[in-house]
Amino acid sequence: MGPEAYRVAGLAATLANLGWSVEDRGDVPGPKAPQPSAPGQVHARAETAEWTRLLADAARKAMPDGFPIFMGGDHALSLGTVSGVADHAAGQGRPLFVLWLDAHPDIHNPDTTASGNLHGTPIGYVTGQAGFDGFPLVANPVPPQNICFIGLRSVDGPERAAIQAAGMRAIDMRQIDERGIAAPLAEFIEQVRAAKGMLHLSLDVDFLDLSIAPAVGTTVPGGATFREAHLAMEMLHDSGLVTSLDLVELNPFLDERGRTASLMVDLTASLFGRRVFDRPTRSYS
Repeated sequence: MGPEAYRVAGLAATLANLGWSVEDRGDVPGPKAPQPSAPGQVHARAETAEWTRLLADAARKAMPDGFPIFMGGDHALSLGTVSGVADHAAGQGRPLFVLWLDAHPDIHNPDTTASGNLHGTPIGYVTGQAGFDGFPLVANPVPPQNICFIGLRSVDGPERAAIQAAGMRAIDMRQIDERGIAAPLAEFIEQVRAAKGMLHLSLDVDFLDLSIAPAVGTTVPGGATFREAHLAMEMLHDSGLVTSLDLVELNPFLDERGRTASLMVDLTASLFGRRVFDRPTRSYS
């Protein structure tokens, strides 16, 4: 129901009012029948592997036609979207960077996840970790140094060790409290610009504070404020570097009169250029 909630909240009309030509390609048809899970702790492994194949194919087809917005749903969606976008970037001879706005780093693999939930594994998958037997081969892994997490506040011990060992850029909420969100984001934007990279943005509802975005099943207190989130989107628009977007983990059954879906649509509008006043494009460096 996540994608439908974005439609009801007026995502297409909002972007069209900003002057964008919008094509809703509908929901990606899923596996013909849910695949039974193999014995063990990982939930819906075979079904998620098939979703990954379907979504990667959809991403590869959409990228040459414009700026795709992938709407979900579970963050496991990004196993497919990011790997498909990475294939397109490789075909263009450009590096792919990933900005992960999320309370969690999602860097596990099926062998290390304690919860068994594959929405905790997409970064592990797209960076080429082992343990994804039965999933499509990641032909173009994203280099760990090309990934930036912002908004982290729920990181377990193995995830912390993996992030530090791989040299990933990780901005937790304490750093945002101390420095604000603009400075670390500007540093990452400059890294992407210097490499002439393409930038995929994955926006999880739980990046936001629960007080403004209640419609998520993996709540962690102390997330980004309304203005921090909009500033991030405005800076990303000004950069001109973002080429694809995930909107994930919206559960409309947990929403309050649709306000989380509306906020996510408003943030998308800021990413696509909505402003109070027009101003010259800034270069953050």
